[in-house]
Amino acid sequence: MLLAVGTIANSQTYPPGEGQPGSTAIEPTDSRFVAWANGASVQRGFVNIANPAGGYVSAGISQNAIGQPDGAIVSLGDRGNAVVTFAVPIINGPGFDFAVFENGLSTFLELAFVEVSSNGINFFRFPAHSQTQTATQIGAFETPLPQYLNNLAGKYASNGTPFDLSDIPDNALLDKNNITHVKIIDVVGSINPLYASYDSFGNMINEPWPTAFESGGFDLDAVGVIHKKVLGVEDFRKENIYIYPNPASDFIFTNLKTDFETIIFDISGRIVLRQKSFGADGIAISNLNSGIYLVEISSEGKKNTIHLVKK
Repeated sequence: MLLAVGTIANSQTYPPGEGQPGSTAIEPTDSRFVAWANGASVQRGFVNIANPAGGYVSAGISQNAIGQPDGAIVSLGDRGNAVVTFAVPIINGPGFDFAVFENGLSTFLELAFVEVSSNGINFFRFPAHSQTQTATQIGAFETPLPQYLNNLAGKYASNGTPFDLSDIPDNALLDKNNITHVKIIDVVGSINPLYASYDSFGNMINEPWPTAFESGGFDLDAVGVIHKKVLGVEDFRKENIYIYPNPASDFIFTNLKTDFETIIFDISGRIVLRQKSFGADGIAISNLNSGIYLVEISSEGKKNTIHLVKK
């Protein structure tokens, strides 16, 4: 395996690779993990963004991003993205708050931006930095070096890349103690300005490209929670019922195994859908217009009202 070592001076200001002193890589079995994503929605990117006629990647399914890392991935493709959700929100605790796992079977790094939201609408990106040289394109089977990367998912190949919510500037539209959605956006590692992705400092991010395979781009395996919200009695009642995927375009599902009723309200409070279902039955929402809805799920005396983003 070739390593794309910089041809210009790079200061090693960030933690090094897995197994090296100072590395921040987190193993899947680390006891700090208290929960995992339980919902996922994926928007596929191109096999090769420079050749849109080649179509979109197809490897894996969105459900592969749910639960603990197991090697089953969903490929995002060039500039594709995934939004994952959680039964209990992530909070800004001491140190790292969650970690993103890429395809642990590869030995080269494929990178992604990470954004968070506390309402499923407004997303805020971690300030990413790449110090990798941009004079020579890193090939599909070469790799950048972890010590030149910060706040980019995929910095570590076989372990989790951790993120600290304190790194994101404060904003009135972001509640760092109520993170409900994490978005992972594939980095197009081209150094051609027509296709390049840029870090928070305006630098092109050089990483393996093109990866013109059905499993091209960032391969999402899991998102693990380190700090989650402490729930009160009412919150525990609500935690028992959730929907996925969210955002969604055609169907939503619940985690329930019993009869339940779904009532969907638009933002004016008008009921736009009412349905009784059982267990794994999906709720069809394809006829709804794109926008924000309130979904009320009730079963056996329990009820939860959830914001739904209809794509």
